[in-house]
Amino acid sequence: MSAEETACPRCAAAEIRSVTTSPVPGVWEVLQCPQCLYMWRTCEPDRRTRRDSYPDSFKLTAEDIANATEVPAIPALR
Repeated sequence: MSAEETACPRCAAAEIRSVTTSPVPGVWEVLQCPQCLYMWRTCEPDRRTRRDSYPDSFKLTAEDIANATEVPAIPALR
């Protein structure tokens, strides 16, 4: 990962986890931020993968996350 890929594009958290990789080695990797739960593939455009290109209106801070009124629940499986 490059320096830009070591921080979450949405909340700038330093810790990023690898979730999975492409079936063809080296094509893409799915990364997730454990702080805001944002997930992205490394092959997506900069506006989804780089903090400096991520839309300002969707950026979060640690304070935004801590003060969130509700985290949507995952519905039960049928």
